Amino acid sequence: MYHHVKKLMYTVRVDEPDVRFGNMLLEQFGGANGELAAAMQYSIQGLNCEDPDRKDLLMDIGTEELSHLEVVGCLARLHLKPSKFDRQAAETDPLIAIAGGGGVNLFNSQGNPWTADYLKITGELDVDLRSNIAAEARAKIVYERLINFCDDSGTKDALQFLMTREITHMKAFAAALESMKKPAFSIGAIAPTPGLVNQYFNDSTGVGDEGELDTRGPWNEGGDWELVDSPALQQSSDAEAASSIRTESSPPTAPDGLDDLLIDELRDILHGEKQLIKALPKMAKAARFDQLRELFELHLHETEQQIERLNECFSLLGVNARAKPCKGMMGLVEEGQEIMADGQEKTDAAADLSLIGAAQRVEHYEISGYTTAKNLAQQLRHSAVVALLSKSLAEEQNADQLLNQIARSLMSVAKMPAAIEQTEEA
Repeated sequence: MYHHVKKLMYTVRVDEPDVRFGNMLLEQFGGANGELAAAMQYSIQGLNCEDPDRKDLLMDIGTEELSHLEVVGCLARLHLKPSKFDRQAAETDPLIAIAGGGGVNLFNSQGNPWTADYLKITGELDVDLRSNIAAEARAKIVYERLINFCDDSGTKDALQFLMTREITHMKAFAAALESMKKPAFSIGAIAPTPGLVNQYFNDSTGVGDEGELDTRGPWNEGGDWELVDSPALQQSSDAEAASSIRTESSPPTAPDGLDDLLIDELRDILHGEKQLIKALPKMAKAARFDQLRELFELHLHETEQQIERLNECFSLLGVNARAKPCKGMMGLVEEGQEIMADGQEKTDAAADLSLIGAAQRVEHYEISGYTTAKNLAQQLRHSAVVALLSKSLAEEQNADQLLNQIARSLMSVAKMPAAIEQTEEA
C-alpha cells in the first residue's frame, strides 16, 4: 500500500531556472536510467520475489525510487517553468512548452516516451540483483554528468543527494547478492559445458593489417583459462580447427545401451498408463466437486491418446509395443484406492483434496517418466519420438496445474464454514 507524504524526500531549491538544463533533467525522470525505470524495475522484481527478506529490500528501494522521481520531477518543473510564458524559453523545447505546458512528462531528454522496455526483470533473484547494481551504476554516472553541467547551487545539492543514494542502493544490492552465497558464475540451473566455459577465444588475432596487438591479462590467462586462437585464422583443416573448440555438451554419438534404456522406459510408462485407464473412472466417480470429476474424465481421454502415442513410438523404434510391469504406478494406484475408501467418511472438500493429492503424486511420477524418456530420445536423435513424448509430457504438466487450481478453490471452500462459525460466535 502506498501513501503520499506531502513533502519531498529532499527539499528542492532552484535559484536560477535553466530551461535547457530542465530538459537534461528529464533523462532522470523518463529516461532509460531514470528514477521511474528504477522504481518500476525494483518494485516488479519485488512482487515476483519468493524470498521474503530480499523482497522487502526490493520493495523498500523501489518505493524510495518513487520518492526520487518526485524530487527530480520538481527540479525539472522548476527549471522548465519559464517555458510556460517566455517565447525564447519555449523555443528551447517546443514539445515541452506547447504539448506539455512547460511541465514534466514521461519523456527522456530527447522527447522519446518512457517504455517498459527499459526494465530488466528475469524472475531470477541473483540475475536481477546484478542488473540492479548495474542500473544504479549507470544512474550514478548520469547524475555526475548532470552536476557537471549545472550552475545552480540548490540544484547541485539535490543532485548530489540523489547521486549518493545510488551508491547506497548499489551497496545494499551487492550485500544482498553476496548473502545468497551463490558462486559468482552460478547463473540459473543448467551447468555450462565443461572445458568450453574456460576457453577464451582470441578473435582479434594478429597485428598490423590483420588487427591490433594481442594482449594477455587475468581475463584470458592464468587459473583455468585456455587461450584459443580464432579458427578463422588457423592454417589447418576445418576438422582440426573445429576440434580446438569444445562445443559439445554431450558426445556426438550415443553410448551403447541407450536404445535399450529408452525402450525399457517406454514399456514402463505404457504399463503405468494402462493402469490409469482403469483407475481414472473410479477417481471420477469418487470426486464430489464437479470440476474435479470433469478433469478426471478429460484426463482419461488424454491417457487413451497417450497410449496411442506410445504405441506409435514403439512402431517408430521398430519394436513390439509390450508393457513392462510398473511397480511404482502399482503402488500409487493402490494408495489412491485407500484414499478413496477413507474419503467416504470425510467432508466433500477434504475428500476431494485428498483425492487431488493422490492424483498429483501420479502426475509427478508420470512427468518424471516422460521427461526421462524424452531426454533419452533426444540423445538418440529420434526426433519423431521426441515430438510424441513432448505432447504427452505437456498434457501431464497441464493436468498437474489444473489440479492445483481446483485444490486452491477447494481450500477456500473448506475455510468458509470456519469463517462463518467465527462470525456467528462474534
